[in-house]
Amino acid sequence: MANIYIALFSCFAVCRENGSRTDAYVSEIYSRQTYIKTYQVNFHPVLSENFWRDVPFNLTFYPPNTKNERGRKQDKRFQGEMDHRNPDSPLRCGRCRIPGHNRKNCNNPGPSNV
Repeated sequence: MANIYIALFSCFAVCRENGSRTDAYVSEIYSRQTYIKTYQVNFHPVLSENFWRDVPFNLTFYPPNTKNERGRKQDKRFQGEMDHRNPDSPLRCGRCRIPGHNRKNCNNPGPSNV
C-alpha cells in the first residue's frame, strides 16, 4: 500500500513527506542557477557571407557511401511462440480460409462487398 501512496505523489511531495531535499535526487546541471549562468552571455548574430574570411581548404561534404538494401527491412522485435506457425497445420488461403492452396491460387469467389 505504501508503494501506491508514493506513486500518487509528485517527486516534490514525496521528498517533503520524507524530509529529504529534491536536489539530492536531481543533478546540479538542472538547477536554476546553472540555467541562468548558461544564458547570461550575450549571443552575437553571425555576419553575412561578405564578411567571412577565405579558408585555405575546401569544405565539401559528400553523402556517406551507403547503398539502399533491396526488399523489405527485417523486423527488429523479439518473436514469441504466437509468431510461429504450427508445422503440422496445413496452409490456408487468406481469402476463403480453405486449406490446401493460397490466395494467389484461389479459385473460390471472394466475399461480396455489397
